[in-house]
Amino acid sequence: MDKFLVEISARHIHVTKEQVEILFGAGHTLTPKKNLSQPGQFACEEKLTIVGPKSEIKASILGPERKAAQVELSLTDARTIGVDAAIRESGDIAGTAGIKLVGPCGEVVLEEGVIAAKRHIHMTPADAEKYGVSNGEIVNVKIDTDQRSVVYGDTVVRVSDSYALAMHIDTDEGNAAGIKGSAMGEIIKL
Repeated sequence: MDKFLVEISARHIHVTKEQVEILFGAGHTLTPKKNLSQPGQFACEEKLTIVGPKSEIKASILGPERKAAQVELSLTDARTIGVDAAIRESGDIAGTAGIKLVGPCGEVVLEEGVIAAKRHIHMTPADAEKYGVSNGEIVNVKIDTDQRSVVYGDTVVRVSDSYALAMHIDTDEGNAAGIKGSAMGEIIKL
């Protein structure tokens, strides 16, 4: 079967327009630093401090602004700062842990929104047809690397016309596979 790009998605934050102004000042807009593989998504110049019960870490904001804030951490990041990050799909934040975000001009306390993103593959409908999968399907993905090849189960397929074909894993998962930068993966049947 054809292989596809596997990217490591490092810790990052999604915020609302209103939160951008609280954190960075009235009238502030996010400053794109680099485009990401998903169309319309970009890493921003702006960073925030994520303050947990045990410690704090910094993370970049990803744009554009969203309807609800979300903090995506690896499980190692979450343990380091003392927060329980639920493994969820992006956007599924109901009932998750809250956190404090600190910017240069203010702070925002989120009542919920901390997750460890469930590993997933972004696909267009044409990609899904080609790979014989459907939106929401759970698949296994083999990632071949030098001396640390892995098979990740519990990988959710996400299908939309607005996506570009790529799998996203967090830094813990990337480190476990020995990935430097990106790798290639393939859906396998066990």
